[in-house]
Amino acid sequence: MSQRISFKVEGEVQGVNFRSFTVKQAKSLGITGHVQNASDGSVTGEAQGDSSSLDKFKQHLNKGPSAATVTKLDVDDIKTKDGESDFTQ
Repeated sequence: MSQRISFKVEGEVQGVNFRSFTVKQAKSLGITGHVQNASDGSVTGEAQGDSSSLDKFKQHLNKGPSAATVTKLDVDDIKTKDGESDFTQ
């Protein structure tokens, strides 16, 4: 069964390829959604997939690419979306 989360990643996460890393991880896990830089210096987005894939995705978000330093990850369950077929930035 599909679940959807919203996420906010704080720390040294802009200018370190965090968004492209997130897209790559999401696509490798079959997750749909989107990611973007926020004006407060964080990276935010939404992700949808099965609970096992989302658990792995959250682990990737918590770590980030090698140049990133993640200090906080906030995740909330939200309503699923129909018809989404890709993960974009």
